[in-house]
Amino acid sequence: MSSSRIDSIRAAEAKIFRKARPKSEAAVGKGVKGFFGGVPMHWMNDWPTPFPILVEKAKGATITDVDGNKLADFCLGDTGSMFGHSPAPVAKAIRRQSRRGLTYMLPSEDALVLGKLLSERFGLPHWQIATTATDANRFALRVARAVTNRPKILVFNGCYHGSVDETFVRLDNGKPANKPGLTGEFRDLTQGTKIVEFNDLPALEAALADQDVACVITEPVLTNCCMVLPEPGFLEGLRKATRATGTLLLIDETHTISTGPGGYTQRYGLEPDLFVLGKPVAGGVPASVWGISDELAARYEAYNRSKQPGYSGMGTTLSANPLQFAAMRAALEEVMTEENYAHMEKLAGRLAAGLEAAIAKHKLPWHVRRVGARVEFICAPGPLKNGSEADAAHASELEAAIHVALVNRGILIAPFHNMMLISPATTKAQVDRLISAFGDIAAQLTA
Repeated sequence: MSSSRIDSIRAAEAKIFRKARPKSEAAVGKGVKGFFGGVPMHWMNDWPTPFPILVEKAKGATITDVDGNKLADFCLGDTGSMFGHSPAPVAKAIRRQSRRGLTYMLPSEDALVLGKLLSERFGLPHWQIATTATDANRFALRVARAVTNRPKILVFNGCYHGSVDETFVRLDNGKPANKPGLTGEFRDLTQGTKIVEFNDLPALEAALADQDVACVITEPVLTNCCMVLPEPGFLEGLRKATRATGTLLLIDETHTISTGPGGYTQRYGLEPDLFVLGKPVAGGVPASVWGISDELAARYEAYNRSKQPGYSGMGTTLSANPLQFAAMRAALEEVMTEENYAHMEKLAGRLAAGLEAAIAKHKLPWHVRRVGARVEFICAPGPLKNGSEADAAHASELEAAIHVALVNRGILIAPFHNMMLISPATTKAQVDRLISAFGDIAAQLTA
């Protein structure tokens, strides 16, 4: 389809968006005073809408803005609210803990239960609490380097693990390079990081052969791009290659927790040395966890006995606070249940099938990918094999036009790529509304 048609649709949808949101435009259309760039966090300006939507409230799978517009929310805080906004058990736990204190650098009774819950749910015996997945990944990688006495980590092209510095590398014409646009980064990150393509076992094995890589950090599915699923045998080959070279394996489940109660790791029998989960684990309260195996724990204890005393460079004062304990316990016990995941899986399957049908009906060269409750339509042929193909599949202007058009039809999806999540609160009617809206937009684009 022509760029002029995309521009025309986007301009028309922008007018509709503005007309429906006079209060939002008056409040934030020219930026919010006091904040650099007019927003509390810079990525709020990355939404493709003419200005950010000013939210009045969110409950379940619905957001209501200050103009009274209701949106079926399939973004869900880009996974942070994957189990719905303010799940009742989590809200109850927050209210209970708020009367007992929010942070005091000591455990609460919920912590006594939480350690056992984490071990039972995710399969690793030793856990620590952090505040974001970025922190958890950073701390876990420090442990990996400490116990192996190796300097490097390995990532896959197209990966995303929060704002962990070493992971901001890419393949540029086949050569490792810093990702563009890194603010204030003065280092060549490729000196401490190796990078290969996802699903490329020979390249992975060659990169590990020097035995200077402490840890491979990866999602089981590339998700913070156009979604790339592992090819048959890849994850098994990854585990075999890391073990053969004495390299640790860190699985970051922050997005792929959509797969099931124990994440992709439990569903497919992965055996990581380190495991990280952030975003939705506390039902929307900022929290993350990282776990390690018995063997790695013994090595880490030995390292701690031998190292010089002093600050480890790991940990933040507000991490492992009792509010996190209370919210995580409620989320694990009462929200991240088999019953809720079954509902999410069923509706995600319905959504994927509906999107695929619309794509086929309008003869679009697009495809749909899904990992559990996480669905994505990709405006390019597929399936995609690696990060380079995922990067090439992005169609920013087209995706932006679709996004605003969906908002005008009462649907909110993730702003950074075409990701949609199903929560326990999502209804069949909301899914069907999204499918219908997507079909309507596809018809406009191909008219």
